[in-house]
Formats: sequence, C-alpha cells, structure tokens
Amino acid sequence: MKNVLVRLLGTLLALCLWCSLAAANDTPSEASVRQVWQLLDYVGVDYGGAVADGKVLSEAEYAEMREFAANALRQAQALPPNTARERLVAAVAAVQQAVEQRVHSTEVAALARQAGDQLLAAYPVPVAPKALPDLQRGAALYQAQCASCHGAGGHGDGPLAARLDPKPVAFTERERARSRSVLALYQIVTQGVGGTSMPGFASLPESDRWALAFFAGGLSYDAAMRERGQALWKNSSAARTQFGDLAAVTTTTEGAAATALGADEARDVVAYLRSQPQAVAQGKPTGVALARAQLQRSVAAARAGNFPEATRLGLSAYLDGFEPLEPTLSARNKDLTAQVEARMLSYRGALASGRAEEAAAMAQQLDGVFAQVESELGKGAADPVTTFLGALTILLREGVEALLIIVGMLAFLRKAQRHDVVRHVHAGWMSALAAGGATWGVATYVVGISGASREVTEGVSSLFAALVLLAVGLWMHQKSSAGRWQAYLKDKLSSAMSRRSAWALFALAFIAVYREVFETVLFYSALAVEGNGAALLGGLAAGVAILAVIAWALMRTSARMPIGKFFSISSVLVALLAVVLCGKGVAALQEAGWLSASPIPSPRIELLGLFPSLETVTAQLVVLAIALVGFRLNALSGRRAQPPRAA
Repeated sequence: MKNVLVRLLGTLLALCLWCSLAAANDTPSEASVRQVWQLLDYVGVDYGGAVADGKVLSEAEYAEMREFAANALRQAQALPPNTARERLVAAVAAVQQAVEQRVHSTEVAALARQAGDQLLAAYPVPVAPKALPDLQRGAALYQAQCASCHGAGGHGDGPLAARLDPKPVAFTERERARSRSVLALYQIVTQGVGGTSMPGFASLPESDRWALAFFAGGLSYDAAMRERGQALWKNSSAARTQFGDLAAVTTTTEGAAATALGADEARDVVAYLRSQPQAVAQGKPTGVALARAQLQRSVAAARAGNFPEATRLGLSAYLDGFEPLEPTLSARNKDLTAQVEARMLSYRGALASGRAEEAAAMAQQLDGVFAQVESELGKGAADPVTTFLGALTILLREGVEALLIIVGMLAFLRKAQRHDVVRHVHAGWMSALAAGGATWGVATYVVGISGASREVTEGVSSLFAALVLLAVGLWMHQKSSAGRWQAYLKDKLSSAMSRRSAWALFALAFIAVYREVFETVLFYSALAVEGNGAALLGGLAAGVAILAVIAWALMRTSARMPIGKFFSISSVLVALLAVVLCGKGVAALQEAGWLSASPIPSPRIELLGLFPSLETVTAQLVVLAIALVGFRLNALSGRRAQPPRAA
C-alpha cells in the first residue's frame, strides 16, 4: 500500500513539474542564445579587419571569421524548434555564405545585425540591465580593471599594452565603435575573449558589468557629440522611435541607427544615450497606457508572423502594464479584473496557436476592457467605505486557506499529544508574517516587485503546498481507514515525529502563510496609496478578528470530534485544498508566461482555484483523481486489515 501511494505522489510531482520542464525544454537557456548572438556580433564587427574588397587581409583573422560564422549556424540549428527558427537559421546561413564568399564588410555587418535581431525576437532573453546603470561606478571600475591595458582614455595604450599580443582594443577607434553595441561589450566583460589577454569578469555583480559596458561604449564620443545628441533626442521623434527602450539602447549599434537617422545624427544620439541612459525612461507610458501600447505592438508582430515576439509583448502588456494596477483595481472592481485576466488568457492562446487575425480581434476587445479599467481608475481615490470593505475582503479571501492549513496542523498535533512540535508550526506562520513585513518594506522602499516575480512566487509556492497537502491527506486517510488511530498514535507517532519532520511542518506552515501574506501585502500597498488610512486599518483589524473567530471555532470543533472522524474529515478537506492550490499555482505560472494557456469554455471560480484553461483544469482533475484513487485503496486496505466478525 505504501509503495502504491508513493507512486501516486510521484505521478503528481511529475504532473506539477511537467509543464515547467516542457517550457524549459522549449525555451533555450539565456547562455545559448547570448552565445549565438555574440558570435554574430563578432562577425559583424571584426570581419572588416579580415577582408577588404574581396581580398583577405589576414589569413588568421579570416579563418576566425569563418569559424565563428559556422559555429553560429550550428548553434542556431540546435536551438529548440519554434515558428521563427527556420527564418532565423536561414538568416544565419546567409551570414556564413557571405563570409565564405568574401563579400563587402558593410553587407556582412548588415546581415549579422539582421540575424541577431531575428534571434532575439525568436528566443527573447534579457538584453538590458534590470536597473539604470551607474556611469560613475562604470568609470571607477574601468580605471581599476581596464585602464592598465586599454588606457585611461580607451586608446589601447595602457602600461601593459606593449607586452600583449594581440594588442588591446582601442575603444576610441571610430569604425569599430560604429559597429559595437553595449550588449556586445557586456558579453565581453562577462565572458572575456578567448585567445587574448581579455579575461571575463563574471564574478562582478551584473549591475557592475552593465555599468562598465556603458562606460566603455561611450569612450569614442566627446562632449560636443553628447550635447548635440541631447538636442536631437528632445526634438526628433525618429530618434525616440529608434531607441524606444533601454533594450534598444543596449542592442542597437551606431551603424544600425544610421539607416534611419543618418550617420551624424545616429552618432550623436548614441553618444547621448550611452552617457544618459535614463533619458529613455522619461515620459514613457505606464499602467494601462503601457498595456495598450504593448498590446498593439504584439498584434503587429503577430500579423508579421513573428509569434515569439508577439507573445513576449503580450506578456509585457499584462505583467508590466496591467499587473501593477491589479491590486487597486481588484479592490474596486473584482469583475473587471477577472475580465482582463480571462481575455489576456484567450489572447495568448490565439498567439500560441498561430491565429493572428483571431488574436487581433481579441486584442480589440481587450483594448475596450482596458478603456474601462482606465475609466475605473480615473475616478479618483476610493471612499473610506470602499477601502474598508476592500481591506476586509482581501484579508479574508487570502487568509482563510492559510488558516485552514494551520488550524488543521495544530489540531492534528494536539490530537496526537505532540505539544512539543506545536511550536514549529507557530514559528512557521509567525516567520511568514515577518517575511511578509520585510516584503512590504522591500517593495515600498527598495525595489519594486515585478508582475512576473509576483506570479511566479505565488505559482511555485501553491504547487509546493498542493503536493505536500495531498501527501498529508492520503496519509491521514490511510490511517483513519485502518481504524487503528489510538494504537498508532501511542506506539509510533512519538518516534515517527523526528526533528526532520518537525521542521517539515515549519516549512509547510511558512509556505502556506507566506504565499497569502505576499499577495495581501501587495494589495494593501495599493490600497494605502488611495489614502483612507483609518479605514484601511479598520478593515485589517476586522479581518483579523473574523479570522480569529473562525480559528477558535475550528479548533473547538476539532477538539470535540472523535479522533477517527476528525482524521477522516480532515483528510478530505486537505485533499480538496490541494486541488484548489494546484489550480491557482498553474494559473499563476500561466500569467507569468512560464506555462502555455489553452482557453476552454468553463467557469472562473477563483475560490475553488478553477480557471478557464485546459492546463489548470487538467492539473486539478489529475490531483483529484490521485486523491480519489488513494482514498479507495486506503479503504480497501483498511477493510482487509480489520479482523473478521464472530459468528
């Protein structure tokens, strides 16, 4: 029997991890995508030093270019299949063919840039710093780590340069600077350059490496260029379109920008933005405006056949634009929040199936819902009654699930007369409350918590809790079905409840409470912005009081309940909670973009973890099936274990 349950739980674990693993298999690692991009960048930048006018200038450098181009093609062919990979492979093959045919360096550079752009569209990976780079920090790092070889001014004339072979790169060399992106410099800073004295600095924090890359990328420009670039940035809509975000600043070379802006204008704008990258963030749309803008860009990408990019932009519309507003909107209009989430699910489902026109129609409907959201949020601050009710309902909604788990654990331990282990459960939920307070502090005063981070945290913790709860539910039902609770508790539980299992209870208590506190903290932070602090605290106090009454009633009821009945009912309740949490966990990972979403016509009942997608419903049905099969096997085993009745 025990082995059967172990196999059933193993099946559940495989189910919970399957979608994530499948997504991981379909999504290449950042390192592999970055490596292909770096190879293409090397070819685009350095090919001109190996071939000129069809003639080989350096056999060694040309051989290196051929090797890089061939490696780029092989690695591109090894990337996981998707709808854009065939076009990507063709683009990389065109680069290799151009290198083999010794075509002009400007054509090779253009082909390499096109292939790099297609790579990042087909396999999106982060290509910009998470926060604005600190150029002063970059300057200090350059003098400490780079000036000895590259020279204090970046001319390649540092004290050690004469002894190095090959010679250090001169960052001030204009032709090379025209073709070098900040992302390429970041890759070099991170990985180094094989066959040269340039080491990698992967041990430096990511923010330091970006700061160093931005500083080095600006050494070929002077103050006059930056001043002209500032004026152009203010007055040229073409420049602001070309460099729409920080990712465009890191990936776009001066040479590439020259096609749209002209050579001198591109040089000056790049000079300005590499010295003042914060300029791209000023005046950018946020909230609903950002969501609507990203949605339109997503539709355009889908109609162009670039579904990976369309999916990325669709996720950005939800996670970067709408998700930060969700707590405030949910407190005011929960139904409108549900509409946005449901329509976004359908939109991403259409993209996943390659149905561009259907996705466009859904996007038009979604844009109308976003207009309603804008209107709802534009009504001004909520009145005190709305704030009070919002604070109360949020706490009750998020707290009841955690309360059921904690009360069940405490009741179980008291029935088992293991009062010494109760403190681990209390320590778990109290630590979760403390961690929630720390989360509020970090989200308020240090860094913002992104929508993706929020959904991933909720999703992973929900699936973990669901797995543990199902295991506990099956175990409890097995013992109650055997009808020998008293003997089990007396003879075995004292030795079975080891220190390791006590800390497992601590972990379950922490996870169960923190996942709810994490969500509640973000909702309350949004309500606090609305004002009405007294009403907010009143709702919090009322919610705590109601939860305390519920906890008291549950503890009192469980204390009076016969032990066999208590464990039988508790096992069913715990298994049902596992079903609910599994649905919520899968839905959260779908919203974060970790899992695919296939919409189906079914009701949306968040209280039950029921969402209208094939993946969430399937996961819940499998968990429910495992619970039912486990309960049935427990019942059969219990009947066999009972002694026959006397005649």
